[in-house]
Amino acid sequence: MQRNRFFILLPVIQIALLFCAVLPASSDIYRYEDDEGIVHFTDAPTDKRFKIFMRDLKKDRQLRTKFRVARSVNPAEYDQIIASTSAKYGVSPSLIKAVIHAESGYNPNAVSPKGASGLMQLMPGTARSLRVSNSFDPRDNVEGGVKYLRFLLDTFRGDVSLALAAYNAGLNKVAKYGGIPPYNETRTYVNRVLAYMQSYQTN
Repeated sequence: MQRNRFFILLPVIQIALLFCAVLPASSDIYRYEDDEGIVHFTDAPTDKRFKIFMRDLKKDRQLRTKFRVARSVNPAEYDQIIASTSAKYGVSPSLIKAVIHAESGYNPNAVSPKGASGLMQLMPGTARSLRVSNSFDPRDNVEGGVKYLRFLLDTFRGDVSLALAAYNAGLNKVAKYGGIPPYNETRTYVNRVLAYMQSYQTN
């Protein structure tokens, strides 16, 4: 019985490997099997049935390097800041926590290769427009980041996915494509933050 199962799975594995070969090198791969036994693969899941199948190891290494300082940080120490900015701007604490989690891994000293910095990874120009004087100060950074999230949520009439896409790729890109831009990075980012937000809501 186990042998037969092996021969059934072998073509599926071969198809998966072929599929992975044609995808961008820096992509997580997701899969799900439908009611008819057909296996579906994607690098930009839009359905909750998709589960992680193959993780991009290069990206994981980059994230571990970027967030290595944050391992000793207790995320709970930012709860008061998150709660106060949540109340001030009417943005849910779970969304704020999810963005911080995805952007910096709760590392207040995180700096991206593009120059974004702090807990919510504010670009220098964005920080200036939000009157954030010190992006490495957690309170200042979160204040600016949540204020920007509020603006984006208002702009897209409460659509969290579009607000997140604009937070990642820029407001102009979302306007240009009339929705989430067709960038793997942005689509993955939106899905990741939404998953984090759901997790924070249930905790």
